[in-house]
Amino acid sequence: MAMNVASSSGGGGRRGRRKPVMAEINVTPMVDVMLVLLIIFMVAAPLLTVNIQVDLPKAAGGTASNADTQPLEVTVKKNGNSTCVSNVDIYLGDTQIPLDQLGPKIKAIKDSKGGGEQVVKIRGDRDTCYSDMMKVLGLARDAGYRASIVVVPEQGS
Repeated sequence: MAMNVASSSGGGGRRGRRKPVMAEINVTPMVDVMLVLLIIFMVAAPLLTVNIQVDLPKAAGGTASNADTQPLEVTVKKNGNSTCVSNVDIYLGDTQIPLDQLGPKIKAIKDSKGGGEQVVKIRGDRDTCYSDMMKVLGLARDAGYRASIVVVPEQGS
């Protein structure tokens, strides 16, 4: 009998014993990776800033205002060649006017409507120079209008 008991229990010895499950997470490698990434971003961030010198056009502005009335519409259309030489046609509503007369005309329109706060919509051709649009915007602001530039959203957005 003693032999029977010894042979049945001494076969493997490890069969009933397992290693206990480890319930701890070793965070040291994760902390090391995060510190390396932090150092990389700290070094790379100043290199990503770009200082580009741009000669911006000058446009004088008036005070911004709020209105719920029908907006005045000014259209800036490029004419001529593709270089930026301020070769544009200005339309007040459907009437073409010179740029130097735009300021006094929209000021007179505002005064004739009682001097309240008005809105002017500025529509510009895609090829119109930035400086031309800013001149028209500045004239509208000087006349006391709140101006908004009309854009067409891209397809799919």
